[in-house]
Amino acid sequence: MEQSKETYINAVGREIPKQIGNYVVKPYTGAYTTVPSDAPVHTLRTAGKHVSGDCKMAESLKDAIIKTGLKDGMTISFHHSFREGDEIIGQVLTAIRELGIKGLRFAPSAVVNIKNPSIVDFVKDGTIDRIEASGIRGELGDAVLDGLMEKPVILRTHGSRPRAIEAGELQIDVAFIGASAADEYGNATGQIGPNACGSLGYSFVDAMNAGKVVVITDYLVDYPCCPASISQQYVDYVVKVDRIGDPDKIGKGAARMTKNPRDLLIAERAADVMAASRMFKENFSFQTGAGAISIACTNYLADRMEEKGVKASFALGGMTAAIVDMYKKGLVRVLECSQSFDAVAARAIAEEPGIVEIDNAVYSNPFTKGSMLDKLNFGVLGALEVDTDFNVNILTGSSGEMMGGLGGGPDVAAGSDISVVCLPVVRGRTPSITKKVFTCCTPGETVAVVVTEAGIALNPKHKYYAELKEDLEKANLKLVSIEYLQRLAESLTGVPKPIETADEVACIVEYRDGTVIDVIRKIKKKGMK
Repeated sequence: MEQSKETYINAVGREIPKQIGNYVVKPYTGAYTTVPSDAPVHTLRTAGKHVSGDCKMAESLKDAIIKTGLKDGMTISFHHSFREGDEIIGQVLTAIRELGIKGLRFAPSAVVNIKNPSIVDFVKDGTIDRIEASGIRGELGDAVLDGLMEKPVILRTHGSRPRAIEAGELQIDVAFIGASAADEYGNATGQIGPNACGSLGYSFVDAMNAGKVVVITDYLVDYPCCPASISQQYVDYVVKVDRIGDPDKIGKGAARMTKNPRDLLIAERAADVMAASRMFKENFSFQTGAGAISIACTNYLADRMEEKGVKASFALGGMTAAIVDMYKKGLVRVLECSQSFDAVAARAIAEEPGIVEIDNAVYSNPFTKGSMLDKLNFGVLGALEVDTDFNVNILTGSSGEMMGGLGGGPDVAAGSDISVVCLPVVRGRTPSITKKVFTCCTPGETVAVVVTEAGIALNPKHKYYAELKEDLEKANLKLVSIEYLQRLAESLTGVPKPIETADEVACIVEYRDGTVIDVIRKIKKKGMK
């Protein structure tokens, strides 16, 4: 893959080639500087050709794929609501391989850790030659950084993906939408059935904009399927398979909070930061996420709300059992759910009228006519690294390996009034607070607070710095500088050896507005120049 020798230095100081293969770089210029165009929303959606009496049921996955007209070089998409229990992606790609279709762009909302078969196998045999997703951790991530793909992987936030689809940058020819229940005419849901996953919010934009839409289920119900997350009006074909996924991995029980005393301290401090803020008042809004620290933070936040007699208007994003519990206690009026992170949350969305399934585009697309994130007071986020400019890395680990996905972190940081990033000062023998993050995913200007076990650092450049400093000092919370945390980390671990990279770009990291905030280069191996 050729890439330009000419480079940009973007607004977070990253040197980016002006062109990477066929990809023309638009450099990141600031979190709020890019203005959406007035161009109409782009769609490949075809006119409906079904007339009364037509049947949408396909005999098999192969039959459905043939009927969609899928050809070499086209783009296919999937959603990630079944998490590591997903068996649809493997079944569809296997059928495509058997049909001899090659060179596809694989564009799921996120790549789950699929095995037997592995996504790597479909790249090696040429079925897939491009990947666009929010992250590529695990076996696929390792393989990409080792040079698996000729074309760079494009990584987008959860907000940037619907933006790219509607802008025509990501044109989906065929969307394969897994559903835990569906009827023969295409009405589909994730809320009922033996393999219920809850919200299908990440698939809405695919259903509404793809050229062809195939619903895949293992639980066919009588017409009409109710509730219907995906409407029949968007669906071309329906396929019944033996199994859409492993129910134990799709979601079993409740996501667990951490028992680590250090992480519990971080979680409690994050809740204290929110409770001390003047924005912590009746009808505030929040998003806390599904990581172990985040779930603990949710529980501590509930305690603070009960202590102060404060209730929230809504919680946003992916839902967990901990947030559902807050709702059932009457602490939150509405849960706006883009994804159900565990079985408890998946069941609750079908049972509770105040838990609402939302379109991910409405949730996080910065160029929509009203993103829900713009109404968010507090956002709690995790990180692998934070640097002294408050830039956040949520993708790459201490050796440069792919460890996570962009997810909605950059979107939440930019949209919320106060973004709270939680992480320990060190992990193992590696500093988490650094002078410069290896990969910049979330720009520091959107980060309000960094919370660690060693203290709380406020970003002096954040728009709410003065108010937040005053509030936290009043509450006698332990404030330190980010530079102090960085020096402490290095005193505990020593100065880490720089990661050596090759010149060739393996992944392009887009910010939520479609500009390039960073690139991930292939890791230099012994003997590489």
